[in-house]
Order: sequence, then structure tokens, then C-alpha cells
Amino acid sequence: MNSEQHTGVLKFIIHELKPKGKILTPFNVISGITILAAIVILVIRFTNGLGSVIHASQDAPWGLWINFNVITGVAFAGGAYVVTFMVYILGLEKYRPIVRATVLYALLAYMFYAGALLLDLGRPWKVINPIIGNSFGISSVLFLVAWHFILYMGSLFIEFYPTVTEWIGLKRQRKFFVSLTLGVVIFGIALSTLHQSGLGALFLMAKPKIHPLWYSEFIPILFFISSIFAGLSLVIILETIDQRVFKKSMSFVHKDSHKNIVLSLAKTCAVAIFVYFSMIVLVFLHGKNYAYLNSPWGYWYLVEIIGFVLIPGVLFMYGYRHLNLLLVRIAAVMAILGIILNRLNISTFAFNWYGNTIHFPTWMEIVVSLAVIFSQILVFRWIVRRMPVYTESPTWVKYEKQIKPIKMKTKKRREQWKVLAE
Repeated sequence: MNSEQHTGVLKFIIHELKPKGKILTPFNVISGITILAAIVILVIRFTNGLGSVIHASQDAPWGLWINFNVITGVAFAGGAYVVTFMVYILGLEKYRPIVRATVLYALLAYMFYAGALLLDLGRPWKVINPIIGNSFGISSVLFLVAWHFILYMGSLFIEFYPTVTEWIGLKRQRKFFVSLTLGVVIFGIALSTLHQSGLGALFLMAKPKIHPLWYSEFIPILFFISSIFAGLSLVIILETIDQRVFKKSMSFVHKDSHKNIVLSLAKTCAVAIFVYFSMIVLVFLHGKNYAYLNSPWGYWYLVEIIGFVLIPGVLFMYGYRHLNLLLVRIAAVMAILGIILNRLNISTFAFNWYGNTIHFPTWMEIVVSLAVIFSQILVFRWIVRRMPVYTESPTWVKYEKQIKPIKMKTKKRREQWKVLAE
């Protein structure tokens, strides 16, 4: 690109920064107030230290910003590697309309949750240590998780970047990055599966602290399997909301395929949930923790396993078989709540359970956590309203797709004429 093109792109981006749609909406007002309150809280946090805003201690060093935004939030980004696997590896084209939106959400999730991680570190500038293996070594679980996190975030960016090039009109760059898609998707899927299970592996070192009903040597596998239906459940809810919020700008393909996609995702969720539930039952029987069931912790455990795992699985299956979108959406909400409950039980509520004290976050932690989520939604909305995430790609992209087979046919014809000439 020459200087004139750079200037044109810059002017275009500045023009696109202008808000689109109504500014004073209930969501904008609530999210704006929450984000402003979070900024004030973060000023206090970085001025007076981490202990001034959260209930952290030596026994419970991780606050809500890690346990909820990172440990829990990353599970919901699992929809990206599942959907890209189905589209690019299995060739299931019916899921293609939701690929860009799913990848975008996952990319923003990793970016904002990485920011939330920095907020919960007593010395944020030390975040480089697990990345370079300093003080931990390259065999540390944190070292692996950090690199999986960084590399997968880069993979998601490359997967989504063709959408950016279509928005700005960078034809050459789009062609190059599209050529990388398949390799990056395969690389990203491998990284994501390792990353999801790696987060569970962090808790293998906390066996004496986690309640026996939630601890297992199979936590990494359980984290990975649960990320499948967690991510897809969130995709179902996001697609339902986006169908209403972006209805006017959404292409006919997205609108027409919505029901079929949601029901198909429900089937996948049902299978993943029943595999997850079967593993939980096997782990429980193998651990022989029957005595704990007749206790408050046991009752709470049954609420999670039956109320937010088994029941959503049944609803997913029933909703899919009877083509009932409402049941599927209810099941998705319950599954999302179940994942949040499971992650917080392992990292917060059932952590140091023998002390008969439950670690609860402060209101300031909750406000900042909500601000992170609101910020992610606002950025997601800004991008969707401007880039071809749900809308049709520019005409020059369609022309590129159509011209390739024409060139191939022409080349074959030339070869045939050569043979005849000889």
C-alpha cells in the first residue's frame, strides 16, 4: 500500500468510529455506569494494592477476576474450536454462517480475560514470568497454559482477519490470510484442547484443598469435555440474541439457517453432556465418596450434577427430537449456569472446604467482572455493525470465488488442445 492508500484507510477507519444506532439505550446506560465504576475501582486497586478491593488471602489467593473471568470464561470460548472443526475439518457447511461470529467472540473473550488476569495479579508486570519459564521452569503447567493462551489467541486473530480485510478492502492481504486458514484452524484446535485441559491440570496440585466430590485426576479431561457444550450453549444463546439485535443487517442465509443450526448444535451439546455426565458418575464410583453425599456439600454437589448437567442434557435431547427451540434455549441457559457453578465450586466455594468458611467476592470484584463482560459485548457489537460478520461479503470476494473454477477450466482446455495438437 502506498501513502495515499494508507491515508484513505485511516480516514475510513476514523469515519467508522462514529457510533451507529441509538446511544441512550438501557443496555448502554447500564454498561456505561458499570464501566465507569470499574475504572474508579481499578484506580483504587492499583493505588492502594489488590487487598483494598478483593477478599484475597494466602488460603484463597485467587479472586473473582481469575476464577470467573478466566477459569470460567475461557470454557465459553470453546465454541470456536468446535465450530471451526466441524466446518473446516469435517466439511459441515451448514455451520459456516456462524463461523465468523463464533471466532470473533472467542478472540474477544481471550483478549478481555487476559486483561482480567492482569487485574488479579499483585504485580501485573510479573506476568512475563510464566511465559518465559522464569522461577517456574518450562515443565510448569502455567508455562504451558500461558503459551497455549498466547498462540491460540494469535490463531483466532488470523482466522478472523479476512473479515477485517473485507471491511477495509485489502484484497491481497485477504487472499494471503485465507490461504492460511486451514493450517491455522488445525493448529488452533490442538492448542485449544490443550489449553482447556491445562486449566484443569492447574487444580491437580491442589488435591488437599478441593473437596473430594469435585477433585479428580480426570479434571483436565472433564474441563475439556465440558468446554464443548459450554461453548456451543453460549453460541446458541448468542445466535438467538443476535437474530433480534442485528436482524435488519443480517443476511438471508443467516436468518434462514438459524433454526437448523441451533437444533444441530443442541444435538452435539446433548452428546457432549451425556459423555461428561457418564465420566462424572464413573469418577464418583471410582473415588467411593458415598459418605459425602449425606451432607450439605453432597446436596450442593447433587444440585450441580443433576440440576445443571443431567436435566439440561435431557432437555437438549428432547428439544432436538421435537424441534423445540424454546427447550433448547432453556437447556443452553441451564448448561451455562452449570459450567459457572462447576468452575466456581472447584476454584472458590469448595476450595479450602474443611475450614467451614466460604470465600465470597466483594461487590467491587463483581462490578469489575461485569465491566469486563460489558466491554466485550460493546466491542463485539461495534465490530458486527461494521464488518461482514453476519452480512454478505463484498462483491469482489464473490467474484474471486467464481473466477477460480473458470481459470481451472481454461487451463484444462489448454492442456487438452496441446495434446490434440501434438
